[in-house]
Amino acid sequence: MKNVLNKFSKLVFLFFILQVVHAQQTNKLWLDDLVIQTYSEGIPGVNAKMNGGGDSIRIAGKVFKRGIGVQATSILSFYLKGNATEFSAAVGVDDQGNQFLPHQFYVVADGKVLFASGDMKYGDKPKSFTVDLRGVQRMGLLVKVNDQGFTKVYSNFADAQITMIGDTKPMNIPNDGERYILTPASKPSPRINTAPVFGVTPGNPFLFTIVATGEKPMQFAVDRLPKGLTLDSKTGIITGKLMEKGNHEIVLKARNKLGESQKSLLIKVGDTISLTPPMGWNGWNSWARQIDGGKVIASAKAMVNMGLKDHGWNYVNIDDAWQGNRAGKYNAMQANEKFPNFKEMIDEIHGMGLKLGVYSTPWITSYAGYIGGSSNFENGAFPDSIKNNKRSFRYIGKYRFEKEDALQMADWGVDFLKYDWRLEVPSAERMSIALKQSGRDMIYSLSNSAPFSDVKDWVRISNMYRTGPDIRDSWHGLYRCTFTLDKWGPYGGPGHWNDPDMMILGNVTTGTDMHPTRLTPDEQYSHISLFALLSAPLLIGCPIEQLDAFTLNLLTNDEVIDIDQDPLGKSARLIADEGGVQTWLKPMQDGSYAVGFFNTDDYGKLPQSFFRWGTEKPKNFNVTFAKLGLKGKWRVHDVWRQKNLGVKESSFTSIIPHHGVTMYRLYPIK
Repeated sequence: MKNVLNKFSKLVFLFFILQVVHAQQTNKLWLDDLVIQTYSEGIPGVNAKMNGGGDSIRIAGKVFKRGIGVQATSILSFYLKGNATEFSAAVGVDDQGNQFLPHQFYVVADGKVLFASGDMKYGDKPKSFTVDLRGVQRMGLLVKVNDQGFTKVYSNFADAQITMIGDTKPMNIPNDGERYILTPASKPSPRINTAPVFGVTPGNPFLFTIVATGEKPMQFAVDRLPKGLTLDSKTGIITGKLMEKGNHEIVLKARNKLGESQKSLLIKVGDTISLTPPMGWNGWNSWARQIDGGKVIASAKAMVNMGLKDHGWNYVNIDDAWQGNRAGKYNAMQANEKFPNFKEMIDEIHGMGLKLGVYSTPWITSYAGYIGGSSNFENGAFPDSIKNNKRSFRYIGKYRFEKEDALQMADWGVDFLKYDWRLEVPSAERMSIALKQSGRDMIYSLSNSAPFSDVKDWVRISNMYRTGPDIRDSWHGLYRCTFTLDKWGPYGGPGHWNDPDMMILGNVTTGTDMHPTRLTPDEQYSHISLFALLSAPLLIGCPIEQLDAFTLNLLTNDEVIDIDQDPLGKSARLIADEGGVQTWLKPMQDGSYAVGFFNTDDYGKLPQSFFRWGTEKPKNFNVTFAKLGLKGKWRVHDVWRQKNLGVKESSFTSIIPHHGVTMYRLYPIK
């Protein structure tokens, strides 16, 4: 029996040794065999086995069959958990890339720089390297380049390989921060949440909805409603027409069994609409090309049923992929087969007290390959020769149809137009004129990347204009699209808003996969806070029906929304950036100030700062009124917690989470 036990023990020991040996076996993985896009935190995409433009990887004439091609400033993050032994690659600027910008390549691991290329330029020979990753938990690959305003900023990690232990693979960086809720629940008694000012053009249809939180059912009333307008007391929807220019001060009322709420509304009948930033939803980051009429109606119903409408969210905007061929009395763009009852759909959405937006472009084909606003055929035909070669027709054709399309949209009852892509002033202005002559008020939104050099024209001809590239759900995407907007600040205001793009909350996609936003909870608070301080349009970019309690709480803080919707319409300005904290200050119409303190941790200054290591700490920040340019005593109100902190005279302390924010409303004590 003893011999049998000894043999069994030896077999167990041998099996254990074999398992250990097997676990220590290594496996070389090509980075281009991973789903590399999921590791990217940059704004432009990353390509496997291709350069940033989709062509062969080529550095100083040398062709590489393996590797990844990136664009602009690129950030790739990998969670290794100690399961890697080394990483190797050859780096350099792609031969099809920009010929003038220096690139810097880094490999960073657990907060330490393992490889730095120095400046590399177009034509430089590739630099090969191997770094030791034994014991490393997190690794980052970074390309730094000052790419503002430039295109084709391509560079490569050629022949990139990572050696892993056993069968392990790199993982995505976990987004496991506490999803803490700060905003108190709405009270059951009524609170009217419509913006305090509304603009309409004389003679155009008037469509406005009084919205309020509180227990339903609710009855609505209006004091001093101008002649020409009618209120539905059950829905709060006001319709009609006002024919003469002028201002009307009215009082909105909402009542339920627990009480009544009142709020003043200033109606301005004149040449300017969109007197506060639009609030609503856009379908692209939810469904991309898979959008259809059913999804649009479902989103509108979710906006109502989940209570977003009660907090002022009201635009339901269809992005690219709704367009069909030209037809009808105007020979205008029609909806495609995914939207079989377009007018009825819009009427149904209006009946919910919401508004409807669509997408178009001055190009022959839209970015997604659907019919655009121009053609090389006089009748605007869209034959298979164009449909099958969509990318070849991304330009403005010989014949343009701005007037016809604007009239058709007005007939349908469209309330918002997103006009895309990389617009120049003449085409943007032609559509602006067509919309103003259509007989209906439509918010006019310009996209993508309106050049700052033309900002005065964007202010003159549109209601909102994109200030940068497409946003992505990463801290880098958020930082680049918002924290860099101070120079745009003086130009935004009532009727013309600086637009950082859609919000990157909830479950998002850009057409490849649906996933929860990669922003940490702290970063999501920063996201909403800075958008509000900037007086930015607020357009939800995720499926509304999929919102969880945390995200819904972020979107329904009425005091934060009030900052965004303040009728003064002034954007916050960056007044300090020191010690890793940015201070943004926004004047409000009532004489108070809204201020946000953001713990950016000096993002972008060091290679390590581009990555999240899991060891970050909050900052204790001393808020000094003198540095804000404010004198005297101030009542300090925590906006997210909706809590008064008392009267302060010179300073107070704020604890700011990493990449997080503390936001206050400061009221002068006289």
